[in-house]
Amino acid sequence: MASPRSLLDLTVKDWFGELADSRGVPGGGSALAFVASTAASVLAMIARVSEQPGLAAQAEQLRARTAPLAQLDADTYEAALMAPDTTEGLKPEQRDWAIGRAFAAAAEPPLEIARAGADLAELAAVLAENGDPRVRADALVAARLALAVVLGAGELVSVNLTALEGDPRVAEADDLATRATQSLSRVH
Repeated sequence: MASPRSLLDLTVKDWFGELADSRGVPGGGSALAFVASTAASVLAMIARVSEQPGLAAQAEQLRARTAPLAQLDADTYEAALMAPDTTEGLKPEQRDWAIGRAFAAAAEPPLEIARAGADLAELAAVLAENGDPRVRADALVAARLALAVVLGAGELVSVNLTALEGDPRVAEADDLATRATQSLSRVH
């Protein structure tokens, strides 16, 4: 399953190998967290080139917020995958409840990734509008990465919450996708 080392301690080459060789953990959620951190790093560069230290600080905060989500996503999803094995001795209703709780917990990191992605899309739009024109295309790339993060994370939230019809977290993920789409449409 997950690497015994922290995903953030891996080299990029090792990260790609870990992701490719895994059996589901790390998976898409961890990859989305790394993409979000990458987009935040690009936005920090754009803000610095644009001499906007306040926006650079926001981008750095988003990078710090998203990077650890790769490990958190892997850990919570691995726990969800292991829940059927770890609950074998329970009564069926207790087992179902425990498995449902594990998958509901696994929906939280992707939802946080989607929240950060929507914030990244907004910051990318601000930098595309107000940043140095030499790096405007980079801001548009970061905005598209952010939108992809939000959309992908929304899928994971929805899948992890299939047993909970009408869960407000699914609606929140949809709202975040709308927000990120609107941010991108402002500048494209």
